[in-house]
Amino acid sequence: MRKFLTALIVIPLGLILVTFAVANRHFVTVSFDPFVSSDPSFAVTMPLFLLLIVVAALGVFVGGLAVWFGQRRWRRAARRNDAEARAARTELADLRAQAAAAKSDSQRLPVPSGVGLYGPVGRDKQRATL
Repeated sequence: MRKFLTALIVIPLGLILVTFAVANRHFVTVSFDPFVSSDPSFAVTMPLFLLLIVVAALGVFVGGLAVWFGQRRWRRAARRNDAEARAARTELADLRAQAAAAKSDSQRLPVPSGVGLYGPVGRDKQRATL
């Protein structure tokens, strides 16, 4: 399904881009010198479609950088939470190991002699002799 949706978007977009490129093949001069328009010190001559594609790609790149820097706080919080979760898992594993060791040690302890479930051997809950 994902490949179908990608093809559904990419193929028409590619056709539009190719049509635009064929229709706008004339050259334009891009100047970055605001003071001298007749003979600019830095000017680039390129096809119009190439200029628009480069500007669009540059806009996508700058927008991606802005979003990436804007999410810096969330990435930092995610790293911190990940470190805390790892520490908690390690501590939990240590506590489980200690509990298992304590449980196995308490199972090995002998039952004190002369004391039954309800007190001294030979008597029930109401202290009656058995």
